[in-house]
Amino acid sequence: MTAGEKPLNLLLPSLYLYFPVTSSGLGEAGGAWGSRSVRGLPSVCRAPSTEVTGGLRDLRRPRLGEGWTGGPRVAAQIGICYGQVANNLPPPSIAVKILKDNKIPNVRLFNTEPTTLASFSGSGINLTIGVRNEDLHDLASGNTGTSLRWLQSNIFQHVPPKQVQYIAVGNEVFLKDPYYTPYVVPAILNLFQALGVLGLSGNIKLSSPLAASVLLDTYPPSSARFDPDLLSYVKPLLQFLHDTGSPFMVNVYPYISYTNNAKFISLDYALFRGGSALRDGDLTYTNLFDASIDAFSFAMEKEGFPGLEMVVAETGWPTGGGDAAGTYNALVYNGNLVRRVVDNVGTPKRPGTGLKVFLFGLFDEDEKDGPEYERHFGIFRADGAKAYDLIFW
Repeated sequence: MTAGEKPLNLLLPSLYLYFPVTSSGLGEAGGAWGSRSVRGLPSVCRAPSTEVTGGLRDLRRPRLGEGWTGGPRVAAQIGICYGQVANNLPPPSIAVKILKDNKIPNVRLFNTEPTTLASFSGSGINLTIGVRNEDLHDLASGNTGTSLRWLQSNIFQHVPPKQVQYIAVGNEVFLKDPYYTPYVVPAILNLFQALGVLGLSGNIKLSSPLAASVLLDTYPPSSARFDPDLLSYVKPLLQFLHDTGSPFMVNVYPYISYTNNAKFISLDYALFRGGSALRDGDLTYTNLFDASIDAFSFAMEKEGFPGLEMVVAETGWPTGGGDAAGTYNALVYNGNLVRRVVDNVGTPKRPGTGLKVFLFGLFDEDEKDGPEYERHFGIFRADGAKAYDLIFW
């Protein structure tokens, strides 16, 4: 991991959007830790014109998971990522039981492994199913028939279409896997046509999760823009999402932003616990997560696509293996985030707008590549017990 950060005013939280770059993404199996530098970091950092301190609502409550009384709760917006890069995991049927016992209605899978899909069949759990980056070339180079056969043999042979909510076509492809970048949108278009043949294009939405490395000038959020070198790929994706009512998917990891800028980012700011805040025009940011999400919103707006639905396809906090990692901080981060999601808080730019969030992840994955903390994101242990007492509604 290459850190190209520059210091900010020490009194203010940094809004760098810095994320890990692997050959297959933090949540996807396979690949080695990427050695190239990440480009989505601001080259010039300025302190904001107005600093806001004090008087912030403390999001901590005596019991994590208890709801506010100010709005309707939308627990259906919470999901979890089920990665399987490990040698000590329970069978998928046990994973399904854990999800059902904890009333987790959505799960993201990173591939189409048949036994896993079959275990979810009839469970009532909504599925987001990943297309591996390695499959993009064949899907893009083929035709509608190729994609139709792929869907039937890899997905619908194992799980009914009514359980599939999203198909995530690749994971963090742009900038990370330049070989596959040109194939993302063509693969999506072929899959969309194939879903249309099956009468499913209105029910199953297609997207491709992006990392923050596609953005430049993310401090403050209103300055964010897409890397111009990627616009020829990003804009067709945005156009497709707009035309089909599909969500823009992002992977957001404030933990990594914090640990790579610990001198300039308050831990409280990363954990939704207030402290110093940033004012960006008429908007006030009290946490790094909101700033990260709104940076994407501003960047999409600059390209003429305001208001696209957003889905956070991955976010989480590790329980070990790195600075500030641990079960308590993981509980605080995920607990505060869950409350914001189920209480429909939204972000400063989109207040009260629902945001579906997939927490990473279901289990620790001891065979993951990269820094040690990558192997310690599990909310549950292999025996089904919680690593910490997170409530999902």
